[in-house]
Amino acid sequence: MATVDDYIGRIEGTCGKEKDVIVTFKYEKRDEAVKRIMERARLKKSLAGIIFELEFKKYSFRLYSSGKVILRSLENKEELTGLLSELLL
Repeated sequence: MATVDDYIGRIEGTCGKEKDVIVTFKYEKRDEAVKRIMERARLKKSLAGIIFELEFKKYSFRLYSSGKVILRSLENKEELTGLLSELLL
């Protein structure tokens, strides 16, 4: 059975007032990850089919077709893991 770690290549945090999390998917799993997220989240806006502004539950985030997602306003790592589990598994 697949786990979240099967999809994630790297997780980085941003500096500044709002703490955003940048998740980069593994190259071999990125297309599958993008597809799964697009199926589960609600599309708010799309820019040339490359950048997608999405919403899932109370979360608003940006997904890039290159295999990156920028998640905003997450409290802790457990919240991040839970959100990614719901979106990917």
